[in-house]
Amino acid sequence: MTERTRAQKASQVTLTGLVLNLFLTALKYLAGFLGNSSAMIADATHSLSDLVTDLIVLLGFRVVDKPPDSTHQYGHGKVETLLSAICGIFLLLAGMGILWSGIRNIFCFFKGYPVIRPGVVALLAAFLSIVLKESLYRYTLRKGKELNSPAVVAKAWDHRSDAFSSMGTFAGIGGAILMGENWRILDPVAAIIVSALVIRVSLGILGESLNELLEASLDREMKKRILSTFNSFPDVRDVHLFRTRKIGPYFAIEAHLMVDRHLSLVDAHKISSDIEREIHAVFGEETLITLHVEPLPEKGKNHVDP
Repeated sequence: MTERTRAQKASQVTLTGLVLNLFLTALKYLAGFLGNSSAMIADATHSLSDLVTDLIVLLGFRVVDKPPDSTHQYGHGKVETLLSAICGIFLLLAGMGILWSGIRNIFCFFKGYPVIRPGVVALLAAFLSIVLKESLYRYTLRKGKELNSPAVVAKAWDHRSDAFSSMGTFAGIGGAILMGENWRILDPVAAIIVSALVIRVSLGILGESLNELLEASLDREMKKRILSTFNSFPDVRDVHLFRTRKIGPYFAIEAHLMVDRHLSLVDAHKISSDIEREIHAVFGEETLITLHVEPLPEKGKNHVDP
């Protein structure tokens, strides 16, 4: 699959989420105000953050879609990582907003201010949101893995956090409706529980995205697999200056390979080409590989990394 095709498919998945989020945001705000539910209004704000990130991702994929050029010779894959980080930031801000709203309402409750009984319309809206957002999460996650897109996977977890948000909202509104005036505090309590879930997911997305933007190496297991590929070639005696990183959905691998000093240049080049072919077969054709073949040092002399 070409980068252009992958970006187009990712945009289609995101567009599906955008349309649904537009519908749910309007529905939740309407149900929150009509049903006098602070939890539902907080949930609507979370859906609004989803809507904003959908727009950001769609605009960003127009950049990811571009082929490498003279100023971006490794392509534009990092834009996708940046989009994932932006999703995490918006998700974190939404979670903190929900948390503040819940704390404020609980404080008012204990100060003696009455909490208005939420309406059934808010309860129904929360149930519909759970069903739709969980379905959207499953669809988006499956497509994100198929496309190997961190931005789409981040959007999937964004949808799942909204489903969790709606579950807490549903429980809080249901308890406030069915259990009497003294239990109306459940509505803002639900908002606080929801905020904790949202913040936890956002920190995970942010951590992974920032690691990649800061050029963190691949995880230990992935590096072991790559080194195992190098060592499967008997002519490779040692590997040093081994570096890895991610560029959006792709890997970049650099290594110096030590071979017998008596091998011809043609043989050394063949070894390098065979290794590249093997790595591409295992990790994908888009993997960027830079190999430097070096002769083993003469006996009695130690090799010194440049």
